[in-house]
Amino acid sequence: MAPQANSTETAFVSKTQHYLKVKKPLLERQRRARMNKCLDTLKTLVAEFQGDDAILRLDKAEMLEAALVFMRKQVVKQQAPVSPLPMNSFKNGYMNAVSEISRVMACTPAMSVDIGKTVMTHLGVEFQRMLQSDQQQPTPTQLESSSRPASPASSGYHSDAEESEAAASPKPDTMWRPW
Repeated sequence: MAPQANSTETAFVSKTQHYLKVKKPLLERQRRARMNKCLDTLKTLVAEFQGDDAILRLDKAEMLEAALVFMRKQVVKQQAPVSPLPMNSFKNGYMNAVSEISRVMACTPAMSVDIGKTVMTHLGVEFQRMLQSDQQQPTPTQLESSSRPASPASSGYHSDAEESEAAASPKPDTMWRPW
């Protein structure tokens, strides 16, 4: 007769064997269930944001690919520079032109300080008139451009040496202006 196994030996199963037989498959099923639940949630979110219900009929791999494409598009949208409003672009260009005029007048040796003051004051008044006609709320770029110097004294054009030269030179009664 064959030797019989002791009943205590068959009843005793090591923790490792128990884990391999029972716990591991159970944990794997729970992990897959969590993944499937998250994939379903992701699928509905992407369908909602894209406005396309066709994604709901895709399998899991295709849905993940569609989600990646959608997320990449969102990142590109956020990184794309916002084009400035035409009025803001015009104002920035205007201020650049005023700065260039100030620089050229400051470098021109025969330029009278009074002429420079008149031109810069006129440009500043016109810029302020343009700002008042625009009824938009001030944006950071507008605040930055309006803080730029509009007068010859604050733009670096004005100097004491030029003032003394201008006082010594005779002033014409009338001046020809192209505008």
